[in-house]
Amino acid sequence: MALAYIIIAFVIILLNIGEVPRIVGMILGDAFTPMAGFGAAIGWGVKRGVYSNEAGQGTGPHAAAAANVDHPAQQGLVQSFSIYIDTLLVCSATAFMILITGAYNVHGPESTFLVQNLAETVGANGPAFTQLAIESTMPGVGKLFIAFALFFFAFTTILAYYYIAETNIAYIRRTFKVNGLMFLLKLVLITSVFYGTVKAANLAWAMGDVGVGLMAWLNIVGILIIFFIAKPAIVALKDYEKQQKEGVEEYTFNPVALGIKNADYWEGRYERKTGKKSEAVKKGDSVSAQTQTS
Repeated sequence: MALAYIIIAFVIILLNIGEVPRIVGMILGDAFTPMAGFGAAIGWGVKRGVYSNEAGQGTGPHAAAAANVDHPAQQGLVQSFSIYIDTLLVCSATAFMILITGAYNVHGPESTFLVQNLAETVGANGPAFTQLAIESTMPGVGKLFIAFALFFFAFTTILAYYYIAETNIAYIRRTFKVNGLMFLLKLVLITSVFYGTVKAANLAWAMGDVGVGLMAWLNIVGILIIFFIAKPAIVALKDYEKQQKEGVEEYTFNPVALGIKNADYWEGRYERKTGKKSEAVKKGDSVSAQTQTS
């Protein structure tokens, strides 16, 4: 779906190729104004960017933890690359389609408009701008294509967030044995989906902003604490890069040798893979040399 979306965007850009220099100039010019720094960049860019790539929210590890890789840094690099796919390509494709066709309004204070290219009834918190942008270039395509795109994007989002929530419930139940939590989760999710289909998007965005804000702040505090105490991600990345330079045929990961605690899964995986117990190496020994021996 993302690929089809990007292709449509490229077609619209090619059909309006003469407008590209002006649009790029507009984006760069507006991005470095004081108002962008204090208003749009923080108020809209950061919030919607976080929705797009989920960086710092703490939701990425749920799916990443289910991946089967030889070294955790491999999946970490994949997760980092996905940010560019989501934000740099998909979000930029949307921006170029809307700006290049002029299918947007810029809302000012007290229900005024700084720029009004569309009717005042067209809401900004929805797909209308993108639909009208595609429709203006490809008549008869815009509404249908965005409807299908939204269906697939929404469907995969619902699946992803349900998987995240179910994983959280399963983790909570390891400590608190409460029956019926999974059923309650399904009921809440189905109710939320139904409610979202019959109500305006403003409430959903507002609730999402509050929820994501709380989640991100808690997660970022945790990341900073762990980063300054142990730096496990940096240590794992350096170990992966070291093995890369040494040209190993199969990567291994020994968390104990790297001083990374509580990585029970990786300790067990290392022992099963190498046939030896995961142990810390002495100072001066080669970590990768030990992880390659069995």
